[in-house]
Amino acid sequence: MDFKDKKVLITGASRGIGKATAEAFAKKGATVGLNYRSNQEEAEKTISGLTGNGHQLFEYDISQKENCKKLIDDFVKAYGRLDVLVNNAGISIFHEIDQVDFDHWTHAWEETFKTNLFAAANLCYWGAQAMMKTGRGRIVNVSSRGSFRGEPTKPAYGASKAALNAMSQSLAKKLAPHNIYIGVVAPGFTETEMAAVTLTPAERENLLRESPFKRMAQPSEVAHAILFLASEGAEYTSGTIIDVNGASYLRS
Repeated sequence: MDFKDKKVLITGASRGIGKATAEAFAKKGATVGLNYRSNQEEAEKTISGLTGNGHQLFEYDISQKENCKKLIDDFVKAYGRLDVLVNNAGISIFHEIDQVDFDHWTHAWEETFKTNLFAAANLCYWGAQAMMKTGRGRIVNVSSRGSFRGEPTKPAYGASKAALNAMSQSLAKKLAPHNIYIGVVAPGFTETEMAAVTLTPAERENLLRESPFKRMAQPSEVAHAILFLASEGAEYTSGTIIDVNGASYLRS
C-alpha cells in the first residue's frame, strides 16, 4: 500500500488507534492532518514522531457541528484537497439501565451520539463535498465489535456504532458514482493507553479469555485494516465492515 502524496485527515488522532493509524499512513508516504479535541501534549508527541514532513495538528471539538465544517475547510486550505478521511474519534460512557438515574441515562445517550455518530455524519458530509470537487476519495469509519454483540453497560455506545455501520453502507451506495468509497473497521477491545489505565486486572483477564489468541488487538492491527480500505485497488470493497476482534465475536 502506497500513500505517497495522499492527504489524510484522522480524527481522535492523539492516542490509541488514531495515533497508530497516523503513524502507518505517514510511513507509507502520506501527509497527515491529526485532529484532537483537547490533549495538545499527546497530539504534539504523536506528530513529532511521524515519518516525513508537512503533517499538521487541527484542534477541534467535532461534537460541535459547526466545527466539522471548520475542520474540513482548514484541512483543504492547508493541503489543497482531502484524499482520505478516517473518522476514528469516539467516546463511551457507562450507563447501566438498572444502576443510573434518568439524567445520567439521557446525558450518556446525547453525548455519545454527538461524537460517535453525528460528528462522523457531519464530517462525512463536508468531507464528501471536498472529495466531489476532486472526483475521488476514501472515507473509513471506525466502528466496534459492540455494534453487533451489544454493550449492556454502555448501550448508547453499541447503538451509536450500529448506526455508524448503517450510515456508512448507505453512503457507500450513494457516493460510489462520485468515486468516493466508504469502508468500516470494527475492532474488538484494543490495547490502548486508555485500556491500560481503566481496566482492572479482573476485567483484563475476562477480555483476554474472549479471543482464542488470548490477547487484545494492537492499535497497529486496526490501523492495518484502515489502510487497506483506504488503499488504491480496494474500491470494490466499498460498504465492507472488517472485523478486527481476534475471533472473539463471529457473525454470519
